[in-house]
Amino acid sequence: MAPGIGLMKRRLEKESDAVSLAVSHIAKGEGAEPASIRVLETKYHADSGDWYVALGWADRRAVVRMDSVLARVIESKEV
Repeated sequence: MAPGIGLMKRRLEKESDAVSLAVSHIAKGEGAEPASIRVLETKYHADSGDWYVALGWADRRAVVRMDSVLARVIESKEV
């Protein structure tokens, strides 16, 4: 029997880990320079175990949602 999500070790334990993954995702997907991407806000949702990172670059903004256990991007929306 596999352990529940509460018993699994999270791969994105710190805010800095989530920010790094989000910046990398936007830099790769949008062709933006990582140095020009700024962090607007971060939030961890304890119930679902997801990180939300709002990023801004040039005149664009996006919110990246990541699974903290699997350390992968679930959704990326430009706002």
